[in-house]
Amino acid sequence: MLISIITINYNDKLGLKKTINSVRSQTYSNFEHIIIDGGSNDGSKEQIVANKDYLAYWVSERDNGIYNAMNKGIKVAKGEYLFFLNSGDDFTDKYALKNLSIYLKGTDIVYFNINQIQNNSIKLKRTPKVLSFDFLHSDLPPHQSTFIHKRLFEEFGYYDEHLKIVSDWKFLIEVLIKHNATYEYIDEVYTNFYKDGISSLPENINLIKEEREEVLNNEYTILMNDLKYKYKLERTLRTLRKSRKIKILIKLGLINRF
Repeated sequence: MLISIITINYNDKLGLKKTINSVRSQTYSNFEHIIIDGGSNDGSKEQIVANKDYLAYWVSERDNGIYNAMNKGIKVAKGEYLFFLNSGDDFTDKYALKNLSIYLKGTDIVYFNINQIQNNSIKLKRTPKVLSFDFLHSDLPPHQSTFIHKRLFEEFGYYDEHLKIVSDWKFLIEVLIKHNATYEYIDEVYTNFYKDGISSLPENINLIKEEREEVLNNEYTILMNDLKYKYKLERTLRTLRKSRKIKILIKLGLINRF
């Protein structure tokens, strides 16, 4: 089974070199590596050319943003599963792709844990085994730890290029909730994500929130109504738990602890 590893890059020569070296070091061989560069002028293109014999496809040209670049990669990918390992991120070791490949057996989406690295500090990010709208409305399995069957893009469309920063989130929430895509969680770690990308920048937090709210309010109005009601009940419950009278009633055994 062929796996397509898609790397997008723009003016990150050192990060690109790290990613390429990590991919090249893999002991698993049935994969193709695709690099979509946005017309970098920092030497990234020269880095790509130096490794072109190891690449299935590459291009260095101006694009219309992250998701336009990712869509370019999807269109040329020949693998059954697509995996986005962007410039600067890497595998945990040379056996990672081989070890995780055994889980790619036809499930639409396969995701696992990931190391989040910032300032030499490593934090393990776990994603729930069972996904819910409560989780997905504000989070998602990171694309650096998620394998997506190409069939999903062919049947339901590519990433929405009108969104600047949350289109991968929109795609996953749509295929999971609207189209009931199958998924599997693997409680292992195979990749490292370095928190210096666009979505990790503090100035983009408001943009992420705005774009997510736009999608949720337009596409999932009824589910959001239910979620807002759930949060209201939870706030009421927290208030009751703090009530002195309630604590006395619990202590007297007149009501059960909740």
